[in-house]
Parts: sequence; C-alpha cells; structure tokens
Amino acid sequence: MNDDTEPTVIIVPGLRDHVADHWQTLLADRLDRVRTVPPLDHDRLSLDARIAALDAVVGDVDGPIVLVAHSAGVLIAVHWAHTATRPVLGALLATPADIEEPLPEGYPTTADLDRGGWLPIPRRRLPFPSILAASSNDPLADRYRVAGLAEVWGSRFVDLGEVGHLNPASGFGDWPAADLFLQELLQRSGATTRETAPVPSES
Repeated sequence: MNDDTEPTVIIVPGLRDHVADHWQTLLADRLDRVRTVPPLDHDRLSLDARIAALDAVVGDVDGPIVLVAHSAGVLIAVHWAHTATRPVLGALLATPADIEEPLPEGYPTTADLDRGGWLPIPRRRLPFPSILAASSNDPLADRYRVAGLAEVWGSRFVDLGEVGHLNPASGFGDWPAADLFLQELLQRSGATTRETAPVPSES
C-alpha cells in the first residue's frame, strides 16, 4: 500500500487495453506516481469485470487519486464513480466511445456490449471535477452527443478539433495536452504531482 499524500494517477485504458505508443502509456512513463489498470485475461467485454479491475488498483493505493481515462475507459470510470466510495480529486476523460450507437467494423457490437452490462451510459453528475476532451471527427462518437455527456456529468468540455479517436491510428502517439489537463485538475484541487519531464506549454 501507498501512504504518501501526493496524488497517484490511475490510467484507465479502453477495450484495446495497452498499446506501447498510446498517449496514456507515454503519459504514464512521464509520471512518478502512476498505476495502470491491467488488461483482462477473460471476460474482456464484462463491464463488471472492468470495474472490479479498476477498483482493485484503486484499493491498492493510499492517498488521493486522479483518473485518466480514454475511450471505453471513460465509461468504466464513470460507472465505477457512481458506485465507489473512494474520493477522487478529478478525472481527465478523453474521447469517450458512444456505445449507444453502432461502432465501426472491428469493434464490439451494441448487442455484445449490452450483454456485457455496458448500456445505458450513465447520465448523472460525477462526484468529482472532470475535463471531457472530445474530437470533432471521432469515428466512435458524435461530438454533439459527447458534449451532452459532458453537460450531464458536470465536466468541463474541451473540443480538441479533428483528432480522430485520439489513438495511434489517428496519429497519436504522444498527446502533450494530457499533461496540461492533468495539471489543471491538480491545481483546482490544490494538489501537485511530480513528473519525470517538464509540463509542455500550449502551442
């Protein structure tokens, strides 16, 4: 267990789990205090199993936490937040997948996700500050529907422009803005976290 009062960042990947050149992986490499929810060996489409995996990581960390979620990981974090009792300083929610609409070929079907317990998407205010970063040309979600989620979740909505699904297939790779959004959440909570690289300036 961790007994430091410095925040720990919890990385919540999407259904693709861990990709070496994904921005979440690269962000984790820059942080001193970070934990990543591990991939599942089975029940990969079970929301309950995904929530349990996140809860196990959170339960192994003492002190304050911040969530950094992407794609379906956003939905995992939101579902978890409405049942968990653990306080959270804030969450960066990047390009959530709109699983209430059919996803592109190669992704799980709506019926498969429904059987896994993913539907419907929660539409209640989150119990902590959050930033929802959305893409204007995300193949997995319509920008206006994502803006509606930001409103009901109480998230600060940020339109990133045309960044696809903010993954390696869309050209990301590193996403330096994640550092800035993370620092914004920490500053709003009055907390700080050490990094192995300086926070980049906006360009």
